[in-house]
Amino acid sequence: MLQTLAARVSPYFRPRLIDALHHYDRARLRTDITAGITVGIVALPLAIAFAIASGAKPEAGIFTAIIAGFIISALGGSRVQIGGPTGAFIVIVYGIIAQYGYANLIICTLMAGVMLVLMGAFKLGSLLKYFPRPLIIGFTNGIAVLIALSEVKDFLGLQIDTLPAEFFHKMGALWHGLPTVDFITLTLALVSALFIWFYPKTWAQRVPSPIVALALGTLAVALFNLPVETIGSRFGGIPQGLPEFVVPEVTLGDLRHLIMPAFTIALLGAIESILSAAVADGMIDDKHDPNQELMAQGIANIVVPFFGGIPATGAIARTATNVRSGATSPISGIVHALTLLLIVLVAAPLAQYIPLASLAAILMIVAINMGEWDVFKRLKTYPRHDAVVLLVTFSFTVVFDLTVAVEVGLLLAAVFFIRNMTELSHVQLSEEHTPLPDDGEATLARKMAPPGVLIYRLYGALFFGIADKLENVLHQQHTEPEVLVLNMTEVISMDASALHVLEDLHEKLHKRHKHLILCGPHTQPYFLMHQAGLFEQIGRENVVANLEEAVRRSRQLLAARIA
Repeated sequence: MLQTLAARVSPYFRPRLIDALHHYDRARLRTDITAGITVGIVALPLAIAFAIASGAKPEAGIFTAIIAGFIISALGGSRVQIGGPTGAFIVIVYGIIAQYGYANLIICTLMAGVMLVLMGAFKLGSLLKYFPRPLIIGFTNGIAVLIALSEVKDFLGLQIDTLPAEFFHKMGALWHGLPTVDFITLTLALVSALFIWFYPKTWAQRVPSPIVALALGTLAVALFNLPVETIGSRFGGIPQGLPEFVVPEVTLGDLRHLIMPAFTIALLGAIESILSAAVADGMIDDKHDPNQELMAQGIANIVVPFFGGIPATGAIARTATNVRSGATSPISGIVHALTLLLIVLVAAPLAQYIPLASLAAILMIVAINMGEWDVFKRLKTYPRHDAVVLLVTFSFTVVFDLTVAVEVGLLLAAVFFIRNMTELSHVQLSEEHTPLPDDGEATLARKMAPPGVLIYRLYGALFFGIADKLENVLHQQHTEPEVLVLNMTEVISMDASALHVLEDLHEKLHKRHKHLILCGPHTQPYFLMHQAGLFEQIGRENVVANLEEAVRRSRQLLAARIA
């Protein structure tokens, strides 16, 4: 039955759950249930902390983890991916709420979900792997810095009404708020952070450190009646029950303003989900379906807004916890969502005693672990262009926003790539005095090429970056050749700009009753020139396999001209 169902939905929509349940047994079920309960407990404080740091209510994070976690596991393209709210969204969501309000965040999330579904449907998931790693490290480290900055207020207990989203205003507010540091809050936050940091790894396999730190912090507040801010004092606690279904009001005017914020959510969600799934692949020796994963992420973000949730994506830390706990299938992710649901239904009233200082400490540790800080020590060993892309992306993420950072980072990466390809691709005259590889063909060409024949060897990629080099082939000579031979045996690819230059070269030579010969084009250049009709223009007899044939053909053309 499962195979029949898989055959019907494949290849357009094929959740990994369908394949994972094939040959599923009780032993795997027990392991998945254990892993799901473990990661569900780990997800609880993170979901609450991410929601609060994003400017939303704590229940928004929990409901997102429940609903999105269930959908992503049930419909996703990875066997062990855990979905939910993540630290990467904090800065974006906080900024959207600050500028547009929570109601418009719901619309943004819905739009982002549609974008993610379309990305998956049009098979764009595979393209995300082409994002340069320096760019990814740059914005990841930048987001980590912003997460840490967003938690300074609650970590220190500062008396600041509203923390601005814009970087310089935020720094100004934190600076002016420093005299209001609450030392009881600071002490509790420091103790919680140090406890998590030095928590024995062997113990963490059974009981996660954030849960213990949160429980001890809550117990301290309750026993000693510590005068610190809690979930109850700021939000009134967490509702005990299921979320209400709410239909957001959408207007065309709102949609126009929210397209870019929605795209930012979709882009970051796509990148993080694919990165998380790739990390999981390495841990379990598997291969996820990136397009199916994007569609699942999209569906989750379409559904979550109707229940008051926030954006969701694949969570690397929770996914890794899931794997280390022995997960074998998406069932563990479904159990993780059900575990969170059970906690809400049973223990929600206890959440009002959770101190915000302990949650801030948890997010501080998340921010520290999230960044790849050692990369700054190794920048000297990086190619200069990679270092520039990383630093610019990092700086723009911190100072401006992720959208600008990614746009500028991609632009820089593209410019540097074009420059490198231009340097590696060149046009070289094959003459006696020109140093050439001793490949036999070049030697043959020098010995046999008659006067009036010029042979140029082309290297690398023929694209718009070296079009000017091709255009100058004829201008570099005092006298025009009777026959121009372009040796394309070292050309790996060609674009429309280079094709246009070749067509132009042929036109110029043809008007003067001279000839162009193409030698040894490979598959991609050959196909492009064939499709464009270039071979018919210059004559198929003037497209040859090697230099020996090119020289032979050039002698025939010269002989015919003399006759």
